[in-house]
Amino acid sequence: MHALDEARLDRAVEFLRTTDTAAVVEELVPELSRDDLAAMVATCELHHAALLVFPETLADVHDALAERGLDAIGEPKPSVVVRERLSHRHRRPLTELDVGIMRIPVAAPGRRDRAIELFVLPVPQDSPLEEVAAGEREHDDEAHVALAVGRPDGMAISALRSIFSDHGWMQPDGGGYNRREGNTVLYFRDPVARSHFLRRVELLVPGNYPAIIQAHRRHSVPAATRLLTLMTGAWTTQAIAVAAELSIADLLAANPDATVGQLAELTGTSEDGLGRLLRYLTSIGVLSESAGTFELTEMGRLLRTDGDPPLRPLARLYGGPFYEAFGHFGHSVRTGREAFDHLFGEHHFEYFAKRPELSELFDSAMAASASTFDGLAGVIDFSGVDTVVDVAGGTGELLRRVMHVAPRAKGVLFERPHVLEEARAAFADAGMADRCTFVSGDFTAGVPAGGDVYILSRVLHDWDDDTCAAILAEIAAAMREDGSLLIVERLLPEDRSPSLAFAWDIHMLCNVGGRERTNTHFGEMLARAGFELTARHALPLDVFLLTAERTGNGDRPRG
Repeated sequence: MHALDEARLDRAVEFLRTTDTAAVVEELVPELSRDDLAAMVATCELHHAALLVFPETLADVHDALAERGLDAIGEPKPSVVVRERLSHRHRRPLTELDVGIMRIPVAAPGRRDRAIELFVLPVPQDSPLEEVAAGEREHDDEAHVALAVGRPDGMAISALRSIFSDHGWMQPDGGGYNRREGNTVLYFRDPVARSHFLRRVELLVPGNYPAIIQAHRRHSVPAATRLLTLMTGAWTTQAIAVAAELSIADLLAANPDATVGQLAELTGTSEDGLGRLLRYLTSIGVLSESAGTFELTEMGRLLRTDGDPPLRPLARLYGGPFYEAFGHFGHSVRTGREAFDHLFGEHHFEYFAKRPELSELFDSAMAASASTFDGLAGVIDFSGVDTVVDVAGGTGELLRRVMHVAPRAKGVLFERPHVLEEARAAFADAGMADRCTFVSGDFTAGVPAGGDVYILSRVLHDWDDDTCAAILAEIAAAMREDGSLLIVERLLPEDRSPSLAFAWDIHMLCNVGGRERTNTHFGEMLARAGFELTARHALPLDVFLLTAERTGNGDRPRG
């Protein structure tokens, strides 16, 4: 056999001899608890690993197996599924693809024997199929592992489907009923798994479960469709932004029986154009439609002015100047500098400050994600706190929440002058104006002194490491010796967990000039400034609260 086929065969044997079911499940669904992992292992078992090879003759396969002390059971059987997949992938007629399946037992010390499911497509020298073989060896698309379900029932199978699809990185990838073996087969795919065998997983279930197969196929979206959906993401951003600009959510809440024509009159829009927008918003789950009228879904209700959280300002912000800047994102990738500055001639803070309507929108958008703060009071004890300093705290939404749960504490809001004007009004409305001091200034040059708790909420991600070091050093110098620092930020995962932080990281690159960071990165940055990262708490919207205490060992502020 070809050297690459032999190497892949060796990897399959090694995989089956050294890997157990628990290791496979833990890699596929890393966030499982120990109890859930044990339940999964009790439900299914590693059954086989599969690969596709391209010998010149079947005798070459038997020789390669004999050299490894292996032997196939019986003669190869036709493989309909792999044959059809190869035909589709390489645009070859089925008559050219004589794919067979060989089953090869592999002894695994201390474990029940497993097997290699070897798909074999003979490719003689100078065959037109050599191009197919080369492509498949490179991408290994047919390599997979199979997990066999021991005592199946519909509920257990549906639960397994949900765990693989919703709690890991696996995506449904087709399936069906194998009449010859009497099994329901459900496929899942993870294109970036570290092991080639784990990039595709086959769930083998004795019996026929047509409803589950149908549901699985519905959720099995071809790669080209998934990519096209991602490529049209800019259209989604604008559709939601336009709906927010037109106050569609508020209008639907106030006029639940309104027709498209009536909504068009209320918004001053084209009935045809608005109808098509509403239809698209329905397709992405923002609205639902019945008998010619539209209703807000749970997601759509967040676009109302009184949504919880009220995300309408964010929708408008992300569909405005930030959206325009993303049209120049290539500049950021090529240069490492923000496209916003490149397009508009100045940093977005200065640009917005000169345009009151944008400044107000930005502050409203930041306040709109205040639900992030809901869990903060439950994890931090503010009972002994005297002074809380919120550095670059916007209009003080978080500071007011802290002062609400710490009634003896005084607040200090440190911000830009034009933001403080709105903040004073907000504190007055909350009856807290007499408990808060409003200070304007540049946090890289100094911050108000004497606080025993300092807050940096969604601030550090706006800046590079050097600027963050200067901000942290100023806070370390200003706070009391027994003071503490609270940091609210999204964290880039250090494993394969999904997170909004990945998207916000390129937003920082494109529009702000900062970056999202990992927990480790924050720990190192804090240590250099004289802090020790002591705890991490999860908050809503993939945000985390980091707590840090002074150590006194950091770099002194310069200047």
